[in-house]
Amino acid sequence: MGGTIWIKPFHLYTEEEVKLELERSLLPTLWGCLAVLPIMMKQMGGSIVNVGSQSTRGLYRLPYATSKGGILALTKVMAMEYGRYNIRINTMAPGGTDITDRVTPRGFIRAGVMAEDIADDEAEAYRREMAADITSQQSLRRRGLPEEQAAAIAFLASDDASFITGQVVNCSGGQS
Repeated sequence: MGGTIWIKPFHLYTEEEVKLELERSLLPTLWGCLAVLPIMMKQMGGSIVNVGSQSTRGLYRLPYATSKGGILALTKVMAMEYGRYNIRINTMAPGGTDITDRVTPRGFIRAGVMAEDIADDEAEAYRREMAADITSQQSLRRRGLPEEQAAAIAFLASDDASFITGQVVNCSGGQS
């Protein structure tokens, strides 16, 4: 499951929390791309589809948003650098994802955790404000399904997208 680890204003993050978020949300994509590029260069082709996020803006998740913004940047730069090898690099950027009845019997997982130095009522207020901010940006007024996001990834990886590279496909129900 994706999403931010912590939900809180940036000034309440510790240096360690920022590092942990970057390590979790940016570096695996960076290292994954680095691992497959030599193989794709040798075979003179391939397709990489990174998973970004609509969370490059919004409230109470600055380190996460920074990580996902980094994925958008690496997608654009890599597409320019490796197009000469017929390698296409794109990003699918989901919005909120409905995981109802997919993970827990209650069907609900609260994204993110709060710092121990924030009172429960204050933490819940941040979470509610963040959720309202996300909902206010959605055209379709519902969360996306994992299979809808997987379909966007499959399209970008397929030959049907053979002339698409360096792009971010928002699979977010119109979230701006």
